[in-house]
Amino acid sequence: MEIHVLHRQGMSIRAIARELNVSRNTVRRYLRDIAKTSKYSRREARPSKLATFTPYLCQRMDAAKPDWIPATVLFREIQSQGYQGKEGILKNYLRQFKPKAESEPVIRFETPPGHQMQVDFTTIRRGIGKLKAFVATLGYSRAAYVRFSEHERQDDWLEGIREALRYFGGVPREILFDNAKCIMIERDAFGEGKHRWNASLLGLSRDCGFKLRACRPYRAKTKGKVERFNGYLKRSFIAPLAATLKQSGLALDAGTANGRIGQWLDDVAHQRIHGTTGEKPQVLLVQERLHLLPLPPLDDAKGPPQPESHAPAIPVESLQHPLSLYDQLLGNAP
Repeated sequence: MEIHVLHRQGMSIRAIARELNVSRNTVRRYLRDIAKTSKYSRREARPSKLATFTPYLCQRMDAAKPDWIPATVLFREIQSQGYQGKEGILKNYLRQFKPKAESEPVIRFETPPGHQMQVDFTTIRRGIGKLKAFVATLGYSRAAYVRFSEHERQDDWLEGIREALRYFGGVPREILFDNAKCIMIERDAFGEGKHRWNASLLGLSRDCGFKLRACRPYRAKTKGKVERFNGYLKRSFIAPLAATLKQSGLALDAGTANGRIGQWLDDVAHQRIHGTTGEKPQVLLVQERLHLLPLPPLDDAKGPPQPESHAPAIPVESLQHPLSLYDQLLGNAP
């Protein structure tokens, strides 16, 4: 087509041959026969390096059913038989036979209002200047309480539970723990599901009236409500606050985090539309508070109990800098 177009435009055979990088005889041949088209012989397909071994691979896959032999194992086997190709060729071939893994269905364990509170310690920063966070989440409303500290000791667990109960204004029927050693001394010590708990925790459980419940080992989804909130806490609260302080040459510490977490919980976390419930945690918290057990006097080493309030109880921590400086840096100066 290009030869005929150029010829009609007035170009000579020599010019067309030079333009299209073909011989002049080729140009003459196409100009003589307008219907003439190029013909190319079909290239013979090259035999795959894997072709010799496919019968063996099929036998191995059939013998392994319903299980599956990894490609790395089959690769070693056919290599010992003389296979010279790459492992990627084998993986591409096996992909058509590999059964699709069925994703495990997500089973949500919902609890009625006032029934369960999930607690956990999450690590914010490791090493020098480490920072931990005790997190408690009510199972029904998804309302949360957070207390930052530098350690994850027995006293930090107990103080976190006390302050969470004060913050929520009542006591749930049970508290769900993981298998932290400072809380659970020995799992199944007195039979299946009967654990040896920390003595101080047992005393707090007796005084407040909540039951102790432990997650099953290797079943992190059991405590999924608090685990999901941990990720949200790090993304939406820790990251922006730490970045603001870093820009001013300061490091995030427990005191600063505790001084800011209460307002963030009330104004941000509890006002968002929760992805699972479709409601604001604050709205459901108002309902759930009606189902909590009465809050008893909580005596602890920190002093007398705080009066019941909807505002978070902020623990007193030592600060690296005066609070007024942090207020100024974060744009909250009066």
